[in-house]
Amino acid sequence: MENFLFNINTNNSKIQLMKTMIITMAMFFGIAIISPNAANAQCCGGKEKASCHKSTPSNSQNRTAGAVKDSLKVSGKCGMCKTRIETAALTVKGIKDAQWNETTGMLVYSYDGSVKKEDVSTAVGKAGHDTELGKAPDKAYNKLPGCCKYR
Repeated sequence: MENFLFNINTNNSKIQLMKTMIITMAMFFGIAIISPNAANAQCCGGKEKASCHKSTPSNSQNRTAGAVKDSLKVSGKCGMCKTRIETAALTVKGIKDAQWNETTGMLVYSYDGSVKKEDVSTAVGKAGHDTELGKAPDKAYNKLPGCCKYR
């Protein structure tokens, strides 16, 4: 009889442990599902993604209403290149938005007023990236991280 009671208690302990594990896992996955923006908190400092990332369509549309679009072929390889190229383009007075496509190598930018394609090319070149209009200075290119070197 003692063996029988012992087995029941052991089974109850196992069942209780399994219930606890299931509840814990459900809570963990529930939190992950309920708060999908938690992943953006580290990147965006808790801000809404649209106010953090320049590449979001709604934010881009607000800044480029009535702007002229143009494009420029720019050499690069990775996400770090993308950030550097877009940041360099945005330093040109009048540029409202700049998006570089890693696959096509095209920098599409929007501007108000008059912006010369050569000015955009020069700014991107100073950041170390060749464009369809010219080669970046070797000094700037040589400062690029190893993963960004394309020559």
